[in-house]
Amino acid sequence: MSAASAKRWRRVHSAASRKVVETRLREAISRGDMAPGHRLVESDLMAQFGMTRNGVRLALDALAADGLVERVPNKGARVRLVTTDEAVGIMECRMVLDGLLSRRAAESATDAQVERLLANRERMRAAVASGDLATYSDLIQAHHAIVQDMARRPVAADLVARLQGQIVRHQFRLSRHPERAPESLQELELVVDAVADRDPDRAEAAARAHLQGVIDSVLSEPVRA
Repeated sequence: MSAASAKRWRRVHSAASRKVVETRLREAISRGDMAPGHRLVESDLMAQFGMTRNGVRLALDALAADGLVERVPNKGARVRLVTTDEAVGIMECRMVLDGLLSRRAAESATDAQVERLLANRERMRAAVASGDLATYSDLIQAHHAIVQDMARRPVAADLVARLQGQIVRHQFRLSRHPERAPESLQELELVVDAVADRDPDRAEAAARAHLQGVIDSVLSEPVRA
């Protein structure tokens, strides 16, 4: 293998390692397996994930950029605490962006995309009815992904993803709260109906109302959020 090929292989391998560690850490943080303040020791993560030090460092850098991890001078990295006030501020920004994306989705959705959105709604209904809140949480993310695909606004979608990374733990816990799930479903159904009817005003208003519902729930359940 030439020097250039070896260098390229190391770069690709590091990127793959980073993505694996980043994904697993993100999931662990969102589930609450790693609580705010949990120390992220590079050597421990290397052993846990079987990854290189460089891959672990790149993953921590990516999570730090998303606001999930913070680096403390002379102490290393740890899971960052996102306060309720900060989470509410982030969701207020999300409210504007989600409203825009839902409006654009209603304006430009194809019949096939609407069918996908409606099918996902049926799965959300079934998950809530059966009490399968873990699946329901995943389906909420699928709903947002479909709307973003419909909207064809990659800049707005990228901003949402960056904001979402910081509050994923709050929303993860809320979506699994048995009292919140039916309310959340009802709010999202209004978004689906408006998009399916190609009504931009209703779609934007419904998306904003859903985020306001999330905010209200976070403020009323600060311990669970």
